[in-house]
Amino acid sequence: MASKSQLLSLVAVAVLASLLHPGASIQIHRKLSSSSDETGGTWYGEANGAGSDGGACGYKEAVDQAPFSSMITAASSAIYNSGKGCGSCFQVKCTGNEACSGTPVTVVVTDESPSLNDPVHFDLSGTAFGAMANPGQADKLRGAGVVKLQYTRVQCNWPGAQLTFVVDTGSNEEYLAVLIKYLNSDGELSAVELMQTGNGATWTSMQQSWGAVWKCNSGSPLKAPLSIRLTSSSGKQLVASNVIPDGWKPGSAYQAAVNF
Repeated sequence: MASKSQLLSLVAVAVLASLLHPGASIQIHRKLSSSSDETGGTWYGEANGAGSDGGACGYKEAVDQAPFSSMITAASSAIYNSGKGCGSCFQVKCTGNEACSGTPVTVVVTDESPSLNDPVHFDLSGTAFGAMANPGQADKLRGAGVVKLQYTRVQCNWPGAQLTFVVDTGSNEEYLAVLIKYLNSDGELSAVELMQTGNGATWTSMQQSWGAVWKCNSGSPLKAPLSIRLTSSSGKQLVASNVIPDGWKPGSAYQAAVNF
């Protein structure tokens, strides 16, 4: 059994570690889990709107259309994770307000929000915030401004929607940037790779540009069709073969026949 002085030393080390590495103490909130955590929740944008036109993840007008259907949230840096958290899904329910239904709703991260007083914070769209209310009490709940939230990371599931790659308008024959959306399962990515067509072609790492946009600057004309390999945050891999066709154009969206 450890002595009192040893226990005090262990506590001091743990406190020091949390100060030096504050992210380590909140990584649990990013993992898929059957348990829930508690934090604060707010809402932004129009009362029955989608919060914004896509925000820091780059999904643009798609957030108010199926499958997101305005059920979206901005999240603090612990969840947004410099854009790596874009597309992750959470079940949230409010507590401590008589207008709260107590029934969880599922939201997807599409934007970044300030942390306010909590390391983890969710700033929901007006639509998603109101969906946590008892029938007929959405406006009353929104009038509260700030509520307590219980949240749980969950798998994403987008029935009827295909994994989609939107080619950035700044792309050219030597530079490709794609917005990736509608990922099932983890919903977020830890790595993206590109393979050209031709003898000796190998996987080349793409770099995260911003939000849900990943880029590759080849330095020479890209040989299409192009395949993209995705690695999810839990290490699962998926290959979208020849998803960017020969003759691809900036601004166009290409759908994969596969998803996680």
